[in-house]
Amino acid sequence: MHSHLHTPENINCEEIMNALDECHARGFIWKAMGQCNDIKRDVNRCLGAERAKRAKRNRDEALARRARVEKLWAEERLREQGEIVQKQ
Repeated sequence: MHSHLHTPENINCEEIMNALDECHARGFIWKAMGQCNDIKRDVNRCLGAERAKRAKRNRDEALARRARVEKLWAEERLREQGEIVQKQ
């Protein structure tokens, strides 16, 4: 099983997910015969691509935050060593 698919994070996959819902609505035999498999693969590809985009965005934001913190730490070390006069 998977979590709910129709979320704001997956809005770009909405059309494909709706097609899968329609395919599943045709009944058990339709699903059992594998008639929805291609659509399901497309949904999985789309969701994977969306997840990869979110992961990249999160990684980039984390790296930027880390760089900012590293810079602050470096400035603090210099202040402790008396090399930078504190701003007033």
